[in-house]
Amino acid sequence: MMLVNGVSQTQIDISDRGFQYGDGLFETLAVSNGLALFLRQHLARLEAGCRRLAIPFPTPDILAQEAQQLVQDCTHAVLKIILTRGTGGRGYRQPETVHTTRVLSLHPYPDYPPAYAENGIVARFCTTRLGLNPALAGIKHTNRLEQVLARAEWTDANIQEGIMLDINGRVIEGTMSNLFYVKNNVLHTAELSHAGVLGIIRAFVLEQALGLGIPTLEHDYTPVELLSADEVFVCNSVIGIWPVKQIDSTLFAVGPLTRQMQHQLALAR
Repeated sequence: MMLVNGVSQTQIDISDRGFQYGDGLFETLAVSNGLALFLRQHLARLEAGCRRLAIPFPTPDILAQEAQQLVQDCTHAVLKIILTRGTGGRGYRQPETVHTTRVLSLHPYPDYPPAYAENGIVARFCTTRLGLNPALAGIKHTNRLEQVLARAEWTDANIQEGIMLDINGRVIEGTMSNLFYVKNNVLHTAELSHAGVLGIIRAFVLEQALGLGIPTLEHDYTPVELLSADEVFVCNSVIGIWPVKQIDSTLFAVGPLTRQMQHQLALAR
């Protein structure tokens, strides 16, 4: 099911700048028992992204109402919200008056094996690198070609995620997730002021760590540092938190801090 500007349909104008240039933002939310999880946080990130890109933001009430309209009868699904700069002529220049296009769509929940969350996943380092752009870092814009290219690097069904570095060789995130590691009881994650997405579950993990008194560092780090970790996990709004049991040929245990964060997230969902 899909709503385009509040109307049930499956088409948008071919001149829409989201289609023409990727001029927009999106959010992907898990749906459980008729509720879009972390909806308030997703809408806040969407609004912040609209401010960054100077796209007029629809009122949160409109988006919340349309989201509820789609998810109210769903037990388990995925909700995607897309906002674009609307229609315009050929060329990069913005129209004088912007009428934001909003698209909300409902999708089946991915059939991930429970073992991913319980026993962990296998990941690999990608060769595709992330560019550095402070103007776009952190927001979930609709230009995802780096992730598309990185995900195309493997077809092995035994590998569930790819780890992306920036052009300077620093670890940033997964192709579809944020990345954490634990070393000597300190929680580490990448500093994302030049690349990467400030994920909703990433923010949740950092907030929980602060409340639980777990030392946390957001910093630049290398693959060598990651491979020396005691624990590694990835997270996003759909998968929740998955332990990482292997990166390339290096093995990791599923550790207590990972389990603690999974428990905290289960309580919040």
